[in-house]
Amino acid sequence: MTKEAVKDTRAMLSRMTPALMDGEFVFCVTSDEDVAQLAVPDALAWFREHEGTSLILSRGRAAELGFNCDAPMRRIVLEVFSSLEGVGLTAAVASALAARSIPCNMVAAYHHDHVFVPVAMADLALEILLKLQETSSA
Repeated sequence: MTKEAVKDTRAMLSRMTPALMDGEFVFCVTSDEDVAQLAVPDALAWFREHEGTSLILSRGRAAELGFNCDAPMRRIVLEVFSSLEGVGLTAAVASALAARSIPCNMVAAYHHDHVFVPVAMADLALEILLKLQETSSA
């Protein structure tokens, strides 16, 4: 049975169930195709842009490949199966975090949205998102 994707903004927020995942990640970029080919199999995600290949790698793998690891991030998965046509989830999450001066990088995959925040702010970010979920359910 396939789950149905949620489109409604309030429903996405009230069902988002943020979960802080283990591990630290680094956003990296390379214009060296050989390095990109080495990194892609281990990447959590990657995207080819005009300026180079952007990758999200575990901090350990990024260090092994010689990338700068000065800005490690933690990943919070929004467990709701949000529709690719849904409106407002990213804006609400980013706004809630921005209100507390927490930078975030949002990555939307097919089933879930992923929020990357600085390691030192991850617990607070999770707390804020859980509160956002709670107030959206009321």
